[in-house]
Amino acid sequence: MSFTHDTWVGPFSWRYGSPQMRQLWSETHKRRLWRRIWVALAEAQMRAGLVQVAQVDDLRARADDVNIDRSHELEAILHHDLMAELRCFAEQCPVGGGILHLGATSMDIEDNADALRLRASLSLVGQGLRDLLLILARKTEEEADHVCIGWTHLQPAEPTTVGYRLAGYAQDLLADYEALLDLQRSLRGKGFKGAVGTAASWHQLLEGRTLTAEALEADIMDNLGLAAFPVATQTCSRRQDWQYVTLLAGIGMTLYRLAFDLRLLQSPPVGEWAEPFAEQQVGSSAMPFKRNPVNAENIDSLARYLAALPRVAWDNGAHNLLERTLDDSANRRIVLPQASLCCDEMLRRTRRILEGLRLDDGAIRHNLERYGTFAATERVLMAACLAGGDRQHLHEVIRGHSMNAWQALSSGEPNPLTDLLCGEEELLRLLSGARIRELMRAQDYVGDAPGRARAMAGRVLAACARGN
Repeated sequence: MSFTHDTWVGPFSWRYGSPQMRQLWSETHKRRLWRRIWVALAEAQMRAGLVQVAQVDDLRARADDVNIDRSHELEAILHHDLMAELRCFAEQCPVGGGILHLGATSMDIEDNADALRLRASLSLVGQGLRDLLLILARKTEEEADHVCIGWTHLQPAEPTTVGYRLAGYAQDLLADYEALLDLQRSLRGKGFKGAVGTAASWHQLLEGRTLTAEALEADIMDNLGLAAFPVATQTCSRRQDWQYVTLLAGIGMTLYRLAFDLRLLQSPPVGEWAEPFAEQQVGSSAMPFKRNPVNAENIDSLARYLAALPRVAWDNGAHNLLERTLDDSANRRIVLPQASLCCDEMLRRTRRILEGLRLDDGAIRHNLERYGTFAATERVLMAACLAGGDRQHLHEVIRGHSMNAWQALSSGEPNPLTDLLCGEEELLRLLSGARIRELMRAQDYVGDAPGRARAMAGRVLAACARGN
């Protein structure tokens, strides 16, 4: 079986995701894992005295010799992909082939292999997330004091700092990273419990021997470096799949917000941030001047798809009825790899954006000067109240001047608000004109944002050091 671009192939096959993640979820790697588990099973059975050393040696020697074409020939006859791989492996091992899969059921092999793939995928995602956090921590520290206008309801609000805004994304990604490490530590395989999870076949094989079925399972799983669920049916709980996909969707949620914010800030009326744009990059086939935020839009597009996948995993867990049903099998072949590749690609693109993030200091300063004056009126109000003024009355006085100033600004005139307040008798009875002008400096009105940004950067660096 071969595939070219003359037939449909998915964009995750070549366009989205890293080569490492694609290899991990490849058919060949999956079958190598199956063979590794069959060998681990045979080795444990050898130590239990059930099979011979020569048989196990024969299996070890051919464990990496996956032959996809032969397996597909067998599957066309057997209509069972694992049995086809089993027959193919057995054909390659004239000495040991006859002992393969002794006592096992298909999901003893497949579910443990999937758990190993989930763990390896979490390692790749975790590394990408850690790298992103380190970049965010550095930029958060660098931009901690860089004052900019804040936005609420997509309207100019009080000033904040670029670093404090970045710290918000870092805080959420740090929570994602810590949740990833927790899931990685708690991942389990099915173990070896047979057709309905009772380990009846293993008890029969070990009858009259001192070794228990539980001890045999522990021996195999220790060889695989994987813990087993204490209870399973024919499969392990599909809740773990849901936890995995939900974790990836949570990372996607944070990356979506960061990318969407960048798209807003890159819009020319704001113009403060921009993703990197290559010298030969084309923004539009029709409009040569366009510099579209294509990476940020791609992240949001992939995130929208990723956000839908936990529901499929939820249904698989909820509807895995009695000792098992097979209606999860087909979609798990799609959901688990695509969720992994989707998150992987989003992390790669976000890293590309942050490494080349362009901050237009002129636009940041212009917007702060244009709108920050309005935010600074709160400082004047509080100072006047501390000097004995009536808060409700002064609020109305300042609001009236603010509305007049906004109208002037909307008409293209310079912002007159500071001059209006400095000429307001109600305020001058409480504050000097010089004090009002000092209070109207919006760039001084960022509270403890710089300190909080630096503290968050420190927490991120400490967590990345622990998780490394």
